[in-house]
Amino acid sequence: MSELFSDLPEAIENTIKIADRCQVEIPMGSSILPDYPVPTGTTARSELRRLCVEGVKTRFFFDYKKQQDWKESEILPSPSNDLTEEMTMRVAKRMEYELSIIEKMGFESYFLITADFINWARKQNIAIGPGRGSAAGSLVGFLTGITDIDPLHYNLIFERFLNPERISMPDIDTDIMDARRDEVIDYVRIKYGADHVAQIITFGTMLARNAIRDIGRVLGFAYQECDYLAKLIPFGSTLKEALESVNDLKDSYNANERNKKLLDLAQRVEGVARHTSVHAAGVVISKEPLTSYLPIQYAVKDDKAVITQYAMNDVDHLGLLKMDFLGLANLNIIQRALEIIEAIHEQKIEIRNMATDDPEAYKLLSRAETTGVFQLESAGMKRYLRELKPTEFEDIISMVALYRPGPMDSIPTFIDSKHGRQTITYLHPILEPILEKTYGIIVTQDQVLQIARDFAGFTYGEADVLRKAVGKKIKKLLDEQREKFIDGAVKNKK
Repeated sequence: MSELFSDLPEAIENTIKIADRCQVEIPMGSSILPDYPVPTGTTARSELRRLCVEGVKTRFFFDYKKQQDWKESEILPSPSNDLTEEMTMRVAKRMEYELSIIEKMGFESYFLITADFINWARKQNIAIGPGRGSAAGSLVGFLTGITDIDPLHYNLIFERFLNPERISMPDIDTDIMDARRDEVIDYVRIKYGADHVAQIITFGTMLARNAIRDIGRVLGFAYQECDYLAKLIPFGSTLKEALESVNDLKDSYNANERNKKLLDLAQRVEGVARHTSVHAAGVVISKEPLTSYLPIQYAVKDDKAVITQYAMNDVDHLGLLKMDFLGLANLNIIQRALEIIEAIHEQKIEIRNMATDDPEAYKLLSRAETTGVFQLESAGMKRYLRELKPTEFEDIISMVALYRPGPMDSIPTFIDSKHGRQTITYLHPILEPILEKTYGIIVTQDQVLQIARDFAGFTYGEADVLRKAVGKKIKKLLDEQREKFIDGAVKNKK
């Protein structure tokens, strides 16, 4: 630069002065949660508790008066209320426990923000999924309307969602009917301010084949030449790997300096960001204007959509509130079906109130008449449904959980055990109540947590660390947890 601008020495010196004056510190690791606008005279804590108390009445049909009175909660008459006193106590204890963890971690506003846009969407007849991922394990989520899944009924564990022994931002993914997803994002943008809300950028990188074609075009190669070399690269392979394993490519590389230059330059640009787009689900909401934390820009294909210039992981590291608004086409279909039913039969049906024990529905599933049914319509799944002949909701839960690489190998055993063709065995009697519904097979992550607690004396928080080690196959963490599990089982005399 000094040679190029030798006639402007002062300008060169000024670049150094400007660089010296730049002091940028990017805070990492803290949680930067926006404040939920609560009514005057209240706090986020009291507002979340109020919503939970209301939720107890609408979800479980009994009055929850105040914390110290929960044992005396009076069950209100209701045709659908068959709760025992033990169950009302269980609801109250779980609610108080979850609220204590949420309050301790300072995540009250997170729950209020999420509940607000989900309940707003439902009031606008925008179809919302009943719940996805670990958030379904939260009773507070169920009471506030974030999910429609009772975690007590399905034995789902709160610590898998929010671990009191490993503080990290909650992660609630929301399924929204694809046709009206933008309406929900617009609602959030209006409520918290356009300068506080943005979608998240993604970077498309230069893959090996594209790198060859782009560099070849710059160097003046004919399209056919580039295309021939590009197609020698196996899908999913890097150029370096292909040069080591594909003889034809290796021969082309060594054939002449022209090819060698092309492939060498292609390796240098491989993996470089090539274009930007908008993340399919991610939305960030900030406490201060977003420009206080990160750079923003307009999306390439939509000059009205503001997006971050930091990708998803970087937004997480900053501690900003990131939420996933997942657009599902299946929810469009379900919503349209409900509208047609209401128009023809003058009967409004809510998915949340539909029975899960309808014999006719299980007959239909047993015949694998599931074309268009979310997660049950593939040819492989249909074959297993015919063999399984499901008779209860837990059968469907297990089949969806097992139908993926790895656990899929257990499906034949699961089916044979259900129909008595294979004897169900348990490695230890303590496992029977945990695995009884899944015929002796570990199907869900919640079962892993229950086994670690009951067998090795882990807390649910400790068990969640074990779950993470198993799920992500982290060898160092697995070795640590193995030793801890064995020691716990010995001390627990199991």
